[in-house]
Amino acid sequence: MGDKSNKPRIGLFATCLVDMFRPNVGFSTIELLERAGCEVVVPEAQVCCGQPAYNSGAPEDAKEFGRQFVDAFEHFDYVVVPSGSCGGMLNHHLPTLLGDDEEYGPRAEALAKKTHELLFFLYRIMGMRELPDMDGQAMTYHDSCSSLREHGVRPEPRALINSMKNGQIIEHETKDVCCGFGGAFCVKYSDISTSMVDKKCASLEETGATMVAAGDLGCLLNIAGRLKKRGSNIKAYHVAEVLAGHADGPAIGEGEQ
Repeated sequence: MGDKSNKPRIGLFATCLVDMFRPNVGFSTIELLERAGCEVVVPEAQVCCGQPAYNSGAPEDAKEFGRQFVDAFEHFDYVVVPSGSCGGMLNHHLPTLLGDDEEYGPRAEALAKKTHELLFFLYRIMGMRELPDMDGQAMTYHDSCSSLREHGVRPEPRALINSMKNGQIIEHETKDVCCGFGGAFCVKYSDISTSMVDKKCASLEETGATMVAAGDLGCLLNIAGRLKKRGSNIKAYHVAEVLAGHADGPAIGEGEQ
């Protein structure tokens, strides 16, 4: 891989959901980035990107999170996020949110330009093309709203999974339709959210797949929870876990046993 000093230095934003609910996604992300030839740092000072406050109508709180985030991450070559929604907050909304801040506005804009969703970064920036074999499970993929619409990530997960021996995605009818999570949306409009995730789960089940992957843990928590209530045998994993070869442990929503 060359001398360490020539490697791009990555600030990994682990995200709140990964940190609290699924650390394996963070470890898998680090492994993938290092395999791609990066030096990875997880700043201890990292905080929430401010998305929950921003979406809940608390812009001043979101700005405070945003300033702290800029301080923690602006000195890296790139910032990589295993979450389309958090990445979208940093790419698209944080520069606007801090636009009237003479000090942090330009810094947030500069940070946004070097912040990337994980799969986009691996495939488009680092040129990753080959990955270890997977175990041959019948697999389908959910395109999260933020990954698809804010980052344009559609071919990347398919190309990377198809590069794996036995890796193949069975497309489902609602692959690019919202799962109903939407952060606070699923709490404020629970009935609508439940209807949406039920339609998503029915579409997943029609494929005959035994695994569903996605790039956003929020979507996966929502889908996994509903699949379990429906008695489905489909297991949910973050795509980073699949690509790193770590989708052999308990799936999202399952216990250790």
